[in-house]
Amino acid sequence: MTLRSNVFKTNERLQRTLTLDSAHVTQGEIGDHVARIQVAVMDLDGSIISESELSQKRYGPSTAAAVLAYKRARKIINHSYQTTADDIVGKMTIAALDKEMFEKQEKTFPRRRLVCLHK
Repeated sequence: MTLRSNVFKTNERLQRTLTLDSAHVTQGEIGDHVARIQVAVMDLDGSIISESELSQKRYGPSTAAAVLAYKRARKIINHSYQTTADDIVGKMTIAALDKEMFEKQEKTFPRRRLVCLHK
C-alpha cells in the first residue's frame, strides 16, 4: 500500500508512517513531513495552526490539536489499545488523510479520460 495524494505520495517519511509503527509522527518533530500534515488538516478541516509552527515545519501544540480534532471528527481510534483519539499521526491517520486529500484532488483536477476515435 502506498500514499496516492499529491501532498503525501512523494514523501518517504510519510510512506514509512503508513506501514511502520516506529514511524508514527509525534509532537516535537520537525520537517517537510510535518508541513504536509499541517497543509492537509488545514485544507480538510480549516484548522488553525500557529505561524511559528508553520514556518518551522514543527509538530507543536497547535498542530497536535488540529490532528486530534481531525481524528475525533472521524472517530480514528485503534480499538485494540485505545478508547479515545490521540494526537499521533500513525498508520490509520495518514491513510485517512491521504484518502481524503486524494479524493479532493480528483474532484478538483479530475484525470482526463483518453478517448480513442476509430475511423
